[in-house]
Amino acid sequence: MCPHLEAIESILPPKARVCEECAKTGSSWVHLRTCQTCGATLCCDSSPNRHASKHARASSHPVIASAEPGERWLYCFPDDA
Repeated sequence: MCPHLEAIESILPPKARVCEECAKTGSSWVHLRTCQTCGATLCCDSSPNRHASKHARASSHPVIASAEPGERWLYCFPDDA
């Protein structure tokens, strides 16, 4: 396990079940992810705009969690883990 994932003590839940960026432009998304640094909920890489990975690159916030009901997993962008 990478050090970014090991540093997570508790999972930040999504604030809402919408991609914060897609909602601003009326775009659609496939699945949602929540940044574990700032709590932003954004769309996945299967979505047209890929806001979660763009946010990770722009902000250096490394870890996301699935924001989908019933899913409990984390992903680290820099370590692909």
